[in-house]
Amino acid sequence: MHSFLQDLRYAVRQLRKSPGFGATVIATLALSIGITAAVFSVLYAMLIRPLPYQDADRIVALETRSPEGYTQPASYPEYLDWRRLSHGFSALAGYSAYGTVNFEGPAGPIALHVVKSTDNFFDVFGVSPMLGRTFAPGEDEDGKNDVVVLSYETWQQLFGGDKGVIGQKVKLDGRPYTVVGVMPAGFRFPIGKVNAVYTPLHIPKQQRESRGSHWMPTVARLKAGVSLSHAQADLSSVFDDLGRQFPDTKGRKVKLIELETFVLGKSDSSLKLLLYAVMALLLIGCVNVAGLMLARGVKREREMALRSAVGADRWRIIRQILTEALLFAVCGAMGGVVLAAGLLRVIQLLLVSALSRGAEVQLNVPVLLAALFVSVVVTVVAALTPALRLSGTSPSMALRAGGSAGTSRGQHRLRAAFVVTQVALALALLVVSGLLMHMLGSLKNTDLGFSADNVLTAEIDLSPGRYDGRDVMADFYNPLLEKVRALPGVEAAGVIQLLPIQNWGWNSEIHVAGTPPAPANAETLAEDRIITPGYYDVFKVKLVRGRLLDPAIDTRTSRPVIVVNEAFVKKFIPAGRDPIGMQIEEDAHNTIVGVVKNIRQNIYEPPLAEMDYMAGQVPPGWEQLVLTNMTVVVRTSVAPESIVPSLRTVFHDVDPTLPFRTPETMRSVIADTLIFERLENWLFGSFAALAVLLAIVGLYGLISHEVELSTRDIGVRMALGASRGRILSEIYQRVGWMLGGGVVIGLLLTTVARKYISSVVDLHMDKDAGRILGLTLALIGAGLVAAFFPARRASSVEPVVALRDE
Repeated sequence: MHSFLQDLRYAVRQLRKSPGFGATVIATLALSIGITAAVFSVLYAMLIRPLPYQDADRIVALETRSPEGYTQPASYPEYLDWRRLSHGFSALAGYSAYGTVNFEGPAGPIALHVVKSTDNFFDVFGVSPMLGRTFAPGEDEDGKNDVVVLSYETWQQLFGGDKGVIGQKVKLDGRPYTVVGVMPAGFRFPIGKVNAVYTPLHIPKQQRESRGSHWMPTVARLKAGVSLSHAQADLSSVFDDLGRQFPDTKGRKVKLIELETFVLGKSDSSLKLLLYAVMALLLIGCVNVAGLMLARGVKREREMALRSAVGADRWRIIRQILTEALLFAVCGAMGGVVLAAGLLRVIQLLLVSALSRGAEVQLNVPVLLAALFVSVVVTVVAALTPALRLSGTSPSMALRAGGSAGTSRGQHRLRAAFVVTQVALALALLVVSGLLMHMLGSLKNTDLGFSADNVLTAEIDLSPGRYDGRDVMADFYNPLLEKVRALPGVEAAGVIQLLPIQNWGWNSEIHVAGTPPAPANAETLAEDRIITPGYYDVFKVKLVRGRLLDPAIDTRTSRPVIVVNEAFVKKFIPAGRDPIGMQIEEDAHNTIVGVVKNIRQNIYEPPLAEMDYMAGQVPPGWEQLVLTNMTVVVRTSVAPESIVPSLRTVFHDVDPTLPFRTPETMRSVIADTLIFERLENWLFGSFAALAVLLAIVGLYGLISHEVELSTRDIGVRMALGASRGRILSEIYQRVGWMLGGGVVIGLLLTTVARKYISSVVDLHMDKDAGRILGLTLALIGAGLVAAFFPARRASSVEPVVALRDE
């Protein structure tokens, strides 16, 4: 123990003597360990951790498509047919996870996520409740029991974990429900729905009977012994049979998707690329530390030789070097743990919204230990290598080598290979980061068709039970909008059921009367938006022809009308024809009274054909379905956030049972829509910046080290007539070979990984050549600048001083 403490004190003194070197090694280790542990913890939660269901590999989601090829969920009658005719499932359930319910508790109304489902929903997941029961057969039929099953989180937060909650009456959306069960901790579906309640799927008669109303996602559990391919063939046969029975559905397709793949969605490939990126970053960090430790070991060869010459045995020298390496490793590990915890907290803020399982992410201890192990092993091995090599050499030979220690061709090549590796990996990460930044900038600058400045949005989730038999527009929305418009600083206010650019919506297949029929299997969808006319004023939507919707003219008793956008006219109206006065054949034969400029419904795609319906003309039977979940939009002449307290008061005055959900500015809505792209950009940008920094540090350290080792040789050459420019040129020639080799390998690596990179950002070598060239030149420029200072020091060597020091 005494000798270990002696070695430790000596190691601390060595660290104090070269604080710059110590700080570089420790910081590199901490960054490598911290970032690796944080990102791998995310990847574990997303890709590796099993889903919280029994035999999750036997659960599938049904991806159904229309004859025209677009995604089309089930209608309720279709679902009943699939459930009755298929033979490959032990349970096939439908659900709706859209919207919230208002829980009326002692502390006031609270909005909770709600999952409304068929009676066999929980049978699909094979998870029993921890208290009570789930839904009884037939309990999803109209007129049956109003019951609710609580998630574990809701049970804990709203009922304090009271085991006597079973049988209690609670008010949801203004109606009494009986609590019949509590699910165990960890159970959620959809997986991103935290603080949820589960209720049977009680739907209006129109939806229950309409075969053409497609709104219900479906999931199923495979029967024991039935393979995915067998179930797929069986269900496809059912679809074919139904197509013959109902010709309008002929050509519908279905694909069974394993639930894990369904949950990950489009983020699957992006997360795998992130896995490769963080492995590259860990490799860069390890290579950098190895290079620094090897260089330090070579520099201390004469010191080790001298200690050996005065009697220190081989094991004593190795133990001293090992102690120093462990000191670096422990300090780096401590910094890595702190960094991983802090970084994960920051990432979680984005993950909860960006990824379905974001709420499950926590620091993974096995991942952290693995990163620690790799980094410590690399540090120790790199530190011990020079000592082990020297121990096989006689001290007299090492001392006679003098300043030429570490200058062998093999050592030169090894150190150069380290730099080339770092440059190659840094360039690959830099290209991905640069293209991501360009893509995010393009999306942010996309012409959305409206002005997002000074616009505030507030979600409305009315309790349907409170408005049974009442006129929702007259009793709630009209007085609400009147009060909101009267607030100081408010310029305009309106209502819409789906905000622009939210990437999803309601749509329907339509045909305009008096136009030629669409070709077979042609897509004839138009987006449906329910609005009040103030919406146009809030978003400054420009009128192209005709008129806008007008509450004074377009009443419940007048003819039903719509306003369409330019994309609708281009898609459905023959060239040269005036759309004003034309009618939609479906539903109530709405008449087109106006055409407006396009507004994007999806930030990633061009504007779609859209029909705007007057909220006041929604048929009485559909009010409960359509008007209870809307969004108030407000344009202000002041900072939008400043009117939030007044808005809260207005909401409470009009309906005290309405939960007040914190309003968002439209700029925040746009930013939230791009949250996954922002997360990718932030992570890859951080990786690229760190990789470039480590590569530059590695290059600088290598050139500095070689200049220091070659001081005597440089002095001799200059004494024999070599100019300072010649010395500088030769050093830069070596730097150029290393940078050039790294760039070539990096570009080849980027090309090979093109398939994986495309999962995050489109990579077109022809279109992106200019950006890639710019990023490459920037990396080369940074490397040349990093090499300048040690190269200049080499060219400034005075021959006499160099030879005298030697």
